[in-house]
Amino acid sequence: MLRRSLLLVSAALAWSSAAMADTIKIGVTPGPHAQILEAVKPIAAAKGLEIQLVEFSDYVVPNAALDAGEIQANSFQNQPYLDNQKADRGYRIEAVALTVNFPIGVYSKRHKSWADIPDGGKVSIPNDPTNGGRVLLLLRDKGVIKLKDGVGFKPTVLDITENPKKLKFVEVDAAQAPRALDDVDAAAINTNYATQAGLDPVKDPILREDPKGPYVNLIAVRAADKDKPWVKTLVDSYRTPEVKEFVLSKFKGAVLPSW
Repeated sequence: MLRRSLLLVSAALAWSSAAMADTIKIGVTPGPHAQILEAVKPIAAAKGLEIQLVEFSDYVVPNAALDAGEIQANSFQNQPYLDNQKADRGYRIEAVALTVNFPIGVYSKRHKSWADIPDGGKVSIPNDPTNGGRVLLLLRDKGVIKLKDGVGFKPTVLDITENPKKLKFVEVDAAQAPRALDDVDAAAINTNYATQAGLDPVKDPILREDPKGPYVNLIAVRAADKDKPWVKTLVDSYRTPEVKEFVLSKFKGAVLPSW
């Protein structure tokens, strides 16, 4: 009788624990962001937080879905991009933790080095203000172009003051950048899309961004949710030694932890 009572108590506690577990949906882009969150899931589950991943194929929809309450968090963007989205669309979304950095690269199928890019060559850059500006800043820092003073983090091609090679910049959707490689001399490609296309973000770029800077990615939630207990559990589960080791061993320098 005592054994039966203990079994009933144990079952009741297990049911109660399961009932108390939070379940959240997190928006990610395919590739590293999704892979990292898969590594986070069992750690969070052990702390009572169940994570369901929702993959989005572009950079626009995840914030719209978060603001609308279709998901509870997302992990795919950096602060300049989030700031731009909030300014343009009025989203009530806040960053709650920095995660990883993806140094952006410039790739080419036609040329082995940047020095081989001909005068008048075509270079594709992302057509969103944050990532397009990020590439222009990279090209400025490498001495390829000069930009107006005070352009901040979101310069456009209109801010180019010197372009010695007379490069022609072609703006494309970030997700389509790998496809542009066949049609241009060089293409700037975000790391997650580069890895999806089978490119090596460490070895293949002919130019690569300095990993230091404002472009560390982040976890974002609705402003109304930022102080909820599950947010702390999510952040603590992500920023663990186990996840850091996963990132370093899995991506071998293509993705860099921020903690």
